Amino acid sequence: MNNPGGSEQAQSKEKQAALKLLSADAVRERCSRIMAAAEAGKTPHFTWHEDKLDACADYVLGVMRKRFPDLKVPIHSRRRHFEAGGIDRWGRLVEQQGLSGPEHAAERARIGIDLTIPSVLLDAGAGASWEYYDGANHKGFSRSEGLGVASFDMFVAGAFSADKTTPLRSDAAALMQLADDDIERGFQVDANNPLVGVPGRTNLLRRLGAAARTNAAVFGAPARLGHLYDYLAARAVDGKIPASLLLETLLHALGPVWPGRLEIGGVDLGDCWKHPSAAADANDPTDGLVPFHKLTQWLAYSLLEPLADGGLEVTGLDRLTGLPEYRNGGLLLDFDVIRSRDANLYTQALSVDHPAIVEWRALTVIGLDRVAERIRVKLGLDADSLPLVRVLEGGTWTAGRKIAAEKRPGGAPPLNIVSDGTVF
Repeated sequence: MNNPGGSEQAQSKEKQAALKLLSADAVRERCSRIMAAAEAGKTPHFTWHEDKLDACADYVLGVMRKRFPDLKVPIHSRRRHFEAGGIDRWGRLVEQQGLSGPEHAAERARIGIDLTIPSVLLDAGAGASWEYYDGANHKGFSRSEGLGVASFDMFVAGAFSADKTTPLRSDAAALMQLADDDIERGFQVDANNPLVGVPGRTNLLRRLGAAARTNAAVFGAPARLGHLYDYLAARAVDGKIPASLLLETLLHALGPVWPGRLEIGGVDLGDCWKHPSAAADANDPTDGLVPFHKLTQWLAYSLLEPLADGGLEVTGLDRLTGLPEYRNGGLLLDFDVIRSRDANLYTQALSVDHPAIVEWRALTVIGLDRVAERIRVKLGLDADSLPLVRVLEGGTWTAGRKIAAEKRPGGAPPLNIVSDGTVF
């Protein structure tokens, strides 16, 4: 005999369990399971070496002091890439458009959000052969800086606006119409300048437009990404919103953006993957899953400055986690804090859902917390004065790039990750 009520109850249980994974707390909790297994010597692919952590922290601190001798470290944000080559492109744009006064604060925030969301979603590994030439400033940029400058120029040219007479917008209607040719043209892609994952990037922005259109509560109607500012401002208390609210808003609103990912109980889980060491409760429908939400957390960090432009302060930043990608994770591998059980792993092509990659990323999340804590102790600072978002910028990401350049030609990461342009 069928039991529709029982089926609905099971589906509701699945949905509630899945929704709990859409938070930074869930990222830390599930990654901590894998760290506990590693410290017990039970992880299948990597071993954890706490005794190597001080040398790693000292290296990061050296990079931080060289970049910021006064230790006034900016936040880890996409806006840093808009400053590639020492050029304040955002500041120039604000001045050119006459948007610098307090009376323009809200629209300045909306435009900053319109720029930042597509740019962050386009910020996955470019590949070693690609470069963007910034003709206005006669400079070439590769990797994240190149992707940042290219997406900035696309935005200013109105590539994401449905009305070309008001180019500084990102409208759902325009995003949904993007084609591979648009991305290739904007990023100067050709046979001699290949960019990894163009179809994946195009599809991501098209899905972004579709997600915005179906979420009028957050993005308005007609949907514009910048309306996220109005949604958050309406929920602010004394001009402040918690980081957890910002991230969870993004995770719920942008969940449908991620193609071909896990879905449980009708909930899109995005950057969430399976690993045996994360299993703890067979009665939990999400048992064995590890969320990272890397690009969404990178987006949350990158929205801090646009929101501040509109007078909104984001509090509780250390509730968010470090970003488990190849620079931060590569830093820990290159310092032997994380060590592969099988040397052949470093030469294999590994997909993002491979258990070894999931394991490495989980150890990276907890490892970054520990590096940050050691740096604070060395400097006599607390988490309020040196939050994780500044340690990342100071910091681990730059140190990861630097040590990679010292160890491998071209600064390639220590692991060979097969990217579709939507995770790494």
